[in-house]
Amino acid sequence: MIAIGGVIGAGLFISSSAAIAAAGPAILIGYLATGGLVVLIMRMLGEMLIAQPRLGSFVDYIRAGNGAWAGFLAGWLYYFFWTITIGSEAIGGALILRDWVAVPVWALSVGLVMLVLLINVAAVHLFGECEFWLSLSKIVCLIGFSGIAMLYALHILGHDVHVWGNLTAHGGFAPHGWIAVVSAIPTLMFSMMGSEVATVAAAESQDAEASVARVTRSVGMRIAVFYIVSIALVLCVVPWTSIAPGQSPFVVAMEAMGVPGAALILRIVVLSAVTSCLNSSIYITSRTLAGLASQGDAPRRCAHLSDNGVPVRAVVLSSVLGLMVAFCSILSPNGIFAFLVGASGAVILFVYFLIVRAHKRLRATMAARGTLPQAFRLRFCPLWNNLAMGAIALVVIAMALTPSQRPTVIASLGTTAVTLAAFVVTRRTLAPTGPHREEHRA
Repeated sequence: MIAIGGVIGAGLFISSSAAIAAAGPAILIGYLATGGLVVLIMRMLGEMLIAQPRLGSFVDYIRAGNGAWAGFLAGWLYYFFWTITIGSEAIGGALILRDWVAVPVWALSVGLVMLVLLINVAAVHLFGECEFWLSLSKIVCLIGFSGIAMLYALHILGHDVHVWGNLTAHGGFAPHGWIAVVSAIPTLMFSMMGSEVATVAAAESQDAEASVARVTRSVGMRIAVFYIVSIALVLCVVPWTSIAPGQSPFVVAMEAMGVPGAALILRIVVLSAVTSCLNSSIYITSRTLAGLASQGDAPRRCAHLSDNGVPVRAVVLSSVLGLMVAFCSILSPNGIFAFLVGASGAVILFVYFLIVRAHKRLRATMAARGTLPQAFRLRFCPLWNNLAMGAIALVVIAMALTPSQRPTVIASLGTTAVTLAAFVVTRRTLAPTGPHREEHRA
């Protein structure tokens, strides 16, 4: 549920409209390719954890496979990405609440972040409980929508749905060509990111090895299915030309099927999705920062754990930084905030590339030693590693070749360069504190 909570958000319920408008029904191929890459990376993470279950989160595997520089780079890039997400989700939730409550957006943003902060500092199990119910509401909504849309597509409930025509009659299956599909893949990938959150949560579970093995087998596939099936049914029920960028395709489809209160239902679900993503974002940023501190890559105070095992200082600091991003969105939406979003836009792709590279290197080492896991082995490696790294590289190239996304690639490369420079500095100023929890308790 934690991984699903971090992935199924406004990107599916609203932002998918931009991808549909850009590529038409052929966007389903893009979702299929992106989902396949997510599943593949999750399997690689699972194999590494089974082989070396005591390392910790995926950042520790990147460090083990690629070196200290890669662990520092991946950790801080990942932290930066999700800190921006905290601010973005806080603003998104506040804008929804403003339609119901006459309170300024900044105050609602602070209230949302404070609420989620309290959940995160209370105890790990409380975070998990809240995330479970928030994620469950999104899943129930998607299952309910898919069930009704399926009945309409099969003409059991409605008789005016022209499924084949909706997919092919409005300019064809790929009305803007296949280049448009490739160019839209970065947007799809960003909306699916967050599956790796499960590996971070596994470090705090009672049976980390078994739980993450189970998660990596299922969660990537489930996320891909949720995206692909729900978007496919939307495109079957309504013509893609009726979906405008920024408009929820689910509202368009539900209104076409005559579902009463479609807009209100989706608004509630999106608020739940935003709160869930905000909850996951604060969780992952705090754990990532604490992990960096335990390795000497961040101030050691951030690694302090409370009596119930929560990195409270990291939670508070991450929440404050996220609120600063939210205020940037209010005060300078086209200036500072736009720059921050651009600078974080492609960094997660670099993190994914490092995950795949770490798996390739660690797997080669295990194969040479004869220690490859038998129960959870990814076949046909390093072929899958090379294909995954090539696919990620192609996504970055596609972004660089797309005028609207080129500034994001340049800004993200700049962020990466600054982070690598910071690695050199911190190696000289921060001494490693060690990964043991006991050293950081009060």
